Amino acid sequence: MEKEFKKIIKESKKSLEEAERKIEDLSEDFTEGANEFWGTLKKRFSEVNDKLKDAYDDFEEKAEFKGHLKIIEARDKLEKFKESAQEFTQQVSSKAQAELDIATLKAHLAKMEGGDLWEEKQKEFSLLYRGSKTEAEKLSKKAGREINEIFLKLTEMI
Repeated sequence: MEKEFKKIIKESKKSLEEAERKIEDLSEDFTEGANEFWGTLKKRFSEVNDKLKDAYDDFEEKAEFKGHLKIIEARDKLEKFKESAQEFTQQVSSKAQAELDIATLKAHLAKMEGGDLWEEKQKEFSLLYRGSKTEAEKLSKKAGREINEIFLKLTEMI
C-alpha cells in the first residue's frame, strides 16, 4: 500500500513540475500583468509540491495518517486555484494575452483562498480514518490521482 501511495505522489510531483516548466518556458513573452499572476500561481504550485513532498516523507517514516492528510491537503490547495490555472494556461498557450483578464483571475484566486476549510476537512478525515482506514486510504488515493490528472491536463493545454 505504501509503495502505491509513493508512486502516486511521484507521478503527481512529476506532472506538476512539467506543467510549471512548460508555463515558465512561455513566460518570456508574458505581459507585466501575466508575469505577476504567474508569480502568484507559481507560489501555489510550490505549496502543492511541498505538501506532496511532506506526504512522501511521512510514508517513508511510516506515518500513514499524516501522509494521507497531506495528500488530501495538497488536493484541497490545488482545487482552490485549479480554474484560474486552467484559464491562465489556456490563454498563454494560445498567445491570447490581449484577452487575458488578469484582474478577473486574481479576483477568482482571492475568492477561492478566502474560504479555507482545511481545519474542518482535517477533522472529518481524522474521524473517517478512525472509522474506516480503508475508506480513508481510498479517499487519499483518489486525491493523489486527481492532483496528477489536473497537472497533466494543464500540461496538455500548453
